[in-house]
Amino acid sequence: MPLREKIESDYKNALKSKEKNKISTYRLVLSGIKDLDISNRSGPNKKETDDNDIKKLLKKMVKQRTESIEVYKKGNRKDLLEIEENEVAILSDYLPKQLDDQETKKICEDVIQKLGATSIKDMGKIMGELKKNYDDTLDFSKTGAILKEILNK
Repeated sequence: MPLREKIESDYKNALKSKEKNKISTYRLVLSGIKDLDISNRSGPNKKETDDNDIKKLLKKMVKQRTESIEVYKKGNRKDLLEIEENEVAILSDYLPKQLDDQETKKICEDVIQKLGATSIKDMGKIMGELKKNYDDTLDFSKTGAILKEILNK
């Protein structure tokens, strides 16, 4: 089942079961997908919105909420923190499982060895290779820090 249909189906189920927090999150996602449809229809590169576009949107939404969570933790706003964490949980269900730090570090070391990278100057090359092969499974906000740690040894 395409990602869009799965989200729409889950939205309808949330409406039937009157789960307010899920309903608002699904509305945000569906609104974002509609915006994607509009931007993909206009301009020189017309195309249909596919699952990859929707995954990028969901990743962006998760990243925004993760940043908000950090701010709310610092500001001691437990009420808002809980809302954001619930939204992250709902959005993450539609994304492929992210690898943990240990697995990420192993992949980074393998790519560094494969490319023969020796310094921070090679970071762009390494990131390009990682994005090409592990775009869905790596959390690139963590990957950058792990690469710096490995390359600065």
